[in-house]
Amino acid sequence: MNKRKDLNKSIKISLLVAIAVVLMYFDFPIVPIFPWLKIDLSEVPALIGGFAYGPVIGGIIVVLKVILKLLLKGSATFGVGEIANILVGVALVTPAAWLYNRNKSKKSAITGMVVGALVMQLVGIIANIYFLLPAYGIEVDLTKYVFVGLIPFNGIKALIVCIGTFILYKRLSMSIFKVDSRLGDKRNIA
Repeated sequence: MNKRKDLNKSIKISLLVAIAVVLMYFDFPIVPIFPWLKIDLSEVPALIGGFAYGPVIGGIIVVLKVILKLLLKGSATFGVGEIANILVGVALVTPAAWLYNRNKSKKSAITGMVVGALVMQLVGIIANIYFLLPAYGIEVDLTKYVFVGLIPFNGIKALIVCIGTFILYKRLSMSIFKVDSRLGDKRNIA
């Protein structure tokens, strides 16, 4: 019986990874002066997986979706964009899932997503200034880039991902993950 539950869980995680990979193909820029900052909704399945199965699984979904897309499509950024995606994705998903899984409630889901969004902002700023922009070879006015590009971009992305997750998780948790409809205690993850 335990092997069946493990298989069921693995299938659900695999589906979340597959959905995330597909969502990565639908990206779009929102800050015209920094066109390389593109939003996609692929963190929604990762955050859903993190809420359902814990922060480690959420982080694994983030990493796997990027690796699979890299294998399927390659990289136009020589891996720099993919590293950025992993860093900010894990920064959003793991703290949010960790806080939610400590005490499963709407309040902890919202608190987790807010904390995850703040961690994502911090990681995004530090990673861009000290690693991503130099690796890309892009020279920009850092103050303008951080305050006009990066903070609004990461804020909008986190907001869209968190709202999408909040709306979808409640619906999915009742039928797919067998979780209480109030974003509450797990009844039976099978």
